[in-house]
Amino acid sequence: MSSPKIEAIKHLYYHTTAKTVEKDLQRAVSILKSLPDENARAHAAVYMDGLSQMRSEWRLKKSGPRRKSSG
Repeated sequence: MSSPKIEAIKHLYYHTTAKTVEKDLQRAVSILKSLPDENARAHAAVYMDGLSQMRSEWRLKKSGPRRKSSG
């Protein structure tokens, strides 16, 4: 059975967008810090990792293609 806090992190994961990912990730971290033990945090870890990955991917798309440096 999942706790309401883990369900809140899961909800953020499934409903985040490129525009809200920063705010959603900050909120998820805040919730994660309030979880009572390592077992609960481990259950939330997959959603936290997913949010982080989405943020990274959307940042790369936002910054555009990278140029190779000549050197």
